[in-house]
Amino acid sequence: MELLHTDKKNNVLNAMINIIDRERKNIIKANQQDLDAFNKDDQALYDRLVVNEAKVDGMIQAIKEVRDQEDPVGATISDMTLDSGLQITNKTAPFGTIMIIYESRPDVTIEAAVLAFKANNKILLKGGKEAINSNLILEKCWHEALEENGLTKDWIRLLHLKREETQEFLRNPTEKIDLIVPRGGERLIKFVKDHASCAVLISGRGNNFLYVSKHADWEKAIKVIINAKTDKISGCNALDNVLIDKNISDYEAKVEELQKTLNHVGVSLVVDKKIGQILKDETQIPSEDTWYEEFLAMKLLVAEVDGLEEAIKMINKYSGGHSSSILTENNEEAATFMEQIDSAAVYHNASTRFTDGGQMGVGAELAISTDKLHHRGPLGLKQLVTNKYYVFGDGHVRV
Repeated sequence: MELLHTDKKNNVLNAMINIIDRERKNIIKANQQDLDAFNKDDQALYDRLVVNEAKVDGMIQAIKEVRDQEDPVGATISDMTLDSGLQITNKTAPFGTIMIIYESRPDVTIEAAVLAFKANNKILLKGGKEAINSNLILEKCWHEALEENGLTKDWIRLLHLKREETQEFLRNPTEKIDLIVPRGGERLIKFVKDHASCAVLISGRGNNFLYVSKHADWEKAIKVIINAKTDKISGCNALDNVLIDKNISDYEAKVEELQKTLNHVGVSLVVDKKIGQILKDETQIPSEDTWYEEFLAMKLLVAEVDGLEEAIKMINKYSGGHSSSILTENNEEAATFMEQIDSAAVYHNASTRFTDGGQMGVGAELAISTDKLHHRGPLGLKQLVTNKYYVFGDGHVRV
């Protein structure tokens, strides 16, 4: 696609803000059709599907934030003149066409598209069938904003493909695709990785861990655990596992207090054998597979460890590489944990719920990448570009 001037892109976003605000009642009405047809047994997926006044306000705010950010295209990364006289400049450049595959969340139709568009990419959106009515009206809003500014609808397009058709499209795309970003559970991610014929940027599972050190402030630990687990169970940054150092003072009493506090706010526990000796009424871990689960529910795994080294080893073995936290008042211990844990975000005395573009100063995000290429962590506007080398000579030939 052609390179658009920043003003042109921002004019589209300004138009989109006005259109969404004008159409908010119709957007919520379309979303209600999706909600009425949805099986509410999957509470996390249902929560992600809901579009209300606050969600519409969030869509508008996301567009405003991206509009106000500096254009990421054409920024100089490096500029040098070699001894040969060649001038070599490395600049940011659009990917080209980005395909985004996601489940349930209609707000992704706004947030993903606005980021990719501001970075001068063409966007193919493949939303889930459970959000079809919501996504159709949001696509219509995008098309109105584009056409109002003299641009083709092809910049932002919703794909209407069944599972088998999506599989074939990934293997043999009918148009050039430069990057695919799947947003969803492990099944979706595996489906895309198994079938895609181009680069895939993984927005991986959560399965986040928190380690309570023997040097932890227990009141802080309780506060952080409750927030990380219950603030938003459908978030990929929600807490799934708590490891408690058995050497902490009043160990058994604190384990019982944690159980009581979590049960009081509606969190069910699954425990290892050692914690099970203290909390005899709780369900014990049925198999090792449980350690790899992202619960997306009011459920928490609690286990015992004997010190920092064991905690690090277990987290690096079982976690999804998303977010991990240590609760300790020992700064040296925290530094060791944060350096040795292999996660996109590591925390000291803080909730994993902060792994979010807006919370981490990135602004609106496309996803939380657990990949190490080309970016890890919140995938914001500045990360939706690649690079290009500009080489200037004067009849130079290589000898």
